[in-house]
Amino acid sequence: MKIGFIGTGIMGTGIINNLLKKGEDVTVFNRTKAHAAAVLANGAKWAASAKAVAEATDITFSMAGFPADVEAIYFSPEGILAGTHPGQVVVDMTTSTPALAARIANEAAKQQVVALDAPVSGGDIGAKNGTLTVMVGGDRAAFATLQPILAKVATSITYFGEAGKGQHAKMANQIMIAGTMTGLTEMLVYAQAAGLDLAAVLKTVGGGSGDNWSLENYGPRILAGDYTPGFFVKHFVKDLGIALTEADALGIELPATREANRLYQALIAAGQGDLGTQSLITTYASWHNLA
Repeated sequence: MKIGFIGTGIMGTGIINNLLKKGEDVTVFNRTKAHAAAVLANGAKWAASAKAVAEATDITFSMAGFPADVEAIYFSPEGILAGTHPGQVVVDMTTSTPALAARIANEAAKQQVVALDAPVSGGDIGAKNGTLTVMVGGDRAAFATLQPILAKVATSITYFGEAGKGQHAKMANQIMIAGTMTGLTEMLVYAQAAGLDLAAVLKTVGGGSGDNWSLENYGPRILAGDYTPGFFVKHFVKDLGIALTEADALGIELPATREANRLYQALIAAGQGDLGTQSLITTYASWHNLA
């Protein structure tokens, strides 16, 4: 099957490169063509619009930054739904809202097209290494068809139910990450203030019940003074905002997630939205970068 992919950012580039390595025929589009240079050099084909990608492919993936970007990708005159054909599958891998996922699925069905929401977790490392976690909502039969392709970029693929359920699962994931990122940050701030060897602290905590993905992947970056984005602060704030809005709709309170959102909002206010989520530690006055 011919695969289309719209969005060649940090995550999209890693996913596309893995599909190309596994022998897939991939056609891509990105608003800025220069950002697609890496995948084009690896054999991807270029299309002039999201619509053109859909017209040329059997399965069309999208991955953007914000729900407004997803709306434009699907519903604009040059968007995906303007170029689809009956029997096609479209898959949005953006972390977006459950309501938008349901809207895309409903509109796609009118064109005899199946739409799935399939947000991912694993950051830039997971995208590069093909070890992403994928959370899927939508038609179960289409999910079964898609699984062999997703297996080329992910090691964990789970179906959660109707359209929007993949997005709800991703919100649960982001709620957990909010806790691990604040835990990692304050652990290091405390350890430094206490005069401990920070590398030894990472190794020790990582060898016990405090181990987690954030610690393993972002702890070393923090000690190296590396705040380049594996996942942008601005995108994480977007995700936490969605999670808190959905929590309100469900009638539940998430005070720890709300506090994590407040802390990350401070980074946005300081103009640091394009840094990686590990840069949260720079907002702590007592932190001294040892790099």
